[in-house]
Amino acid sequence: MEGPDGCGKTTQALLLKEALLKKGFDVVHSREPGGSSFAEELRSIILNPKYKISPLVELLLYEASRAQHTEEVIRPALQKGKYIICERYRDATIAYQGYGRGIPLSLIEQLNSIATENLIPDLTIVLDIPPEEGLGRIKKMKGKSGGDRLEQESLFFHKRVRKGYFAIAKKNPKRVKILSAKGTIKELHQKILKEIEDRIESYPAPLKARCGIQQIKS
Repeated sequence: MEGPDGCGKTTQALLLKEALLKKGFDVVHSREPGGSSFAEELRSIILNPKYKISPLVELLLYEASRAQHTEEVIRPALQKGKYIICERYRDATIAYQGYGRGIPLSLIEQLNSIATENLIPDLTIVLDIPPEEGLGRIKKMKGKSGGDRLEQESLFFHKRVRKGYFAIAKKNPKRVKILSAKGTIKELHQKILKEIEDRIESYPAPLKARCGIQQIKS
């Protein structure tokens, strides 16, 4: 689950987890930066507004967090046949540190591959929202605190991030699906669930059997 700040990733990720659990799926919900005890410690540093972190150091901290998260949480869950809903993964670094910060995409791709050992999500859903609206949601929710270090970045930064997500989707049309984050929470949840259902229904029968999938659509 990806998208600009204020798009509602956490709300939708938790709703999706609940829906899939009801359908009998063994689901793990996680997030980045974070997801494991050590990676959560890194998160507290990366997103803390009191720190001034250079773009390169920021990138390396994100990749360190991702490497630990992948090794400690994601791969063990996959090996046990679990399904993973993750708020942000390698695409977020391309959008934020690549398009947002201007770090060469080739370097980010290389570090992403190292940190994940070439692990790529089966489906990436980008919840799209204009930066003005997303940042407005954050301001309304968090008030005077202004949000975390990245949420406090300029409007132009967030516009570049949004542009990055569109570029990622254009480059990976089969994997990345962009959904408007406007509308009600319930309406967006139904759109996300349909994307999941359609993806699973497209699996060949042998893969469904190997993954223990009988039927997802009710």
